[in-house]
Amino acid sequence: MAFSHVIRRAVNQSFKWYFDHNYQRIVHYMNYPFKVQESILHNLIDTSIHTEFGVRNNFSTNKKIDNFYENVPISDYESLKGDIHRMMMGEKDILCSGQVKWYAKSSGTTNDKSKFLPLPPKNLKRNHIQGTWDTMTLYYHQNPDAKIFHGKGLVMGGSLTTFKENPSSLIGDVSGHLLTHFPKVGKPFYVPDFQTALLPNWDEKIEKMANILINSDLRMMGGVPTWTLVLLKRVLELSQKQNLSELWPDLEVYVHGGVSFVPYLDQFKELIPSKSMQYMEIYNASEGFFGIQNDFNTNDMLLLLDNGIFYEFLPSSEWNKEHPKAIQLSEVQCGVNYAIVITTNAGLWRYVPGDTVVFTSTHPFKIRISGRTKQYVNAFGEEVMVDNTDNAIAATCKAMNANVLEYTVAPVYFNETNKASHEWLVEFEKEPTDIEQFNNLLDENLQKINSDYEAKRFKGMALERLRLKILPKGTFYKWLKNKGKFGAQFKVPRLANHREYVNEILSMVELDKIN
Repeated sequence: MAFSHVIRRAVNQSFKWYFDHNYQRIVHYMNYPFKVQESILHNLIDTSIHTEFGVRNNFSTNKKIDNFYENVPISDYESLKGDIHRMMMGEKDILCSGQVKWYAKSSGTTNDKSKFLPLPPKNLKRNHIQGTWDTMTLYYHQNPDAKIFHGKGLVMGGSLTTFKENPSSLIGDVSGHLLTHFPKVGKPFYVPDFQTALLPNWDEKIEKMANILINSDLRMMGGVPTWTLVLLKRVLELSQKQNLSELWPDLEVYVHGGVSFVPYLDQFKELIPSKSMQYMEIYNASEGFFGIQNDFNTNDMLLLLDNGIFYEFLPSSEWNKEHPKAIQLSEVQCGVNYAIVITTNAGLWRYVPGDTVVFTSTHPFKIRISGRTKQYVNAFGEEVMVDNTDNAIAATCKAMNANVLEYTVAPVYFNETNKASHEWLVEFEKEPTDIEQFNNLLDENLQKINSDYEAKRFKGMALERLRLKILPKGTFYKWLKNKGKFGAQFKVPRLANHREYVNEILSMVELDKIN
């Protein structure tokens, strides 16, 4: 045992040495953000001169950054999917150099169509895997006595499959690609085994993972909160412990991303009551690894400026324009909502993923995710974003000793029987004792957070008080599964400026009552 402890300590110190060295790279781009970003863009252009996209946009003759802005239009998936499909069919040198055999399947909401994003080896290594090491670097920098590598880390991965039209192309969650190509030096420190982590059937996967975890010395967890909670609750059932701190006394940190953690925090604290437990946010999307929380005393993230991505930003006034104009990093202001625009070493040129961010600092550049360009409610000029509703429901739950599992919001339009309002479908883990009081307080908190909503609510002239509808437990889980949107990459859309999702869910609930 003593010898084993010495080995674990030596291994942990070796990783810590690497993290200390890597931190100097992070400090460099924190101090010289514009120089680093300019260098990345020049490199992306230089290495793509011979590609179809490079020839199409005159990269060989117009290497100046101003020419890049003039020649390359801002794009979305619709404008690139034709080229991406050709790449998936095996054509090379289209959007990026060489032939790309790996593709990240992305579905940030429950849209029926999935996106397939190129994932060449240089992008996987330089961006996603580098972001994973940077996460540990920033964690150890804040916690020099961390002992993650004394034990195991939990990874919740997706699955991979071949592309039907061309079996040589592999598609799946970016987490599945990461696990498949994870550096050998790190594999011994993670559970479950990667074969289990890549299982396509999530019911089977969660059951197997839970049985493995009850016998593991867990030090770190990572994953989307929704599915991590499902797994942790199953582990608690199998272990028959009072809480998970009894099972994993040395668990240090949960690394989360994909959705706001605000509505989930209390549920995690109930499962893991350890006072030393820390929660670290990352911003790792299928399109790229963009940000990492570098200070546990704040709720923002350091923007990663040296990982193969060049950034621009769209002010909200440009979001719906046919030819939007983006601003550079040097022009951003704190407190303003921007849609992120990326140019990457995966061949995404001036691409809009759909996420919106707010800068909290410009030295260094730090952000928090505020929502998505397509996830908002603005049917009556109220301009409600996801961070507004997340914070309003978190404050309400705290005041009323309640826990919300999932929720979604949609507008209620004027008609002969209804005045305008917002309808909230909510699934509680722990219901409040007084639903009516919860409804009132939630509406009041949203008004405090969003002045536009407050103005529309004034004396109920434009909007009535929000309408709260409580759903049976498991409703959102069943809805996603029924739509074939099952797994770590799929998340409940918090807001929609239409009633499609809400009407589907309500119809499903009514049908369940009949049956």
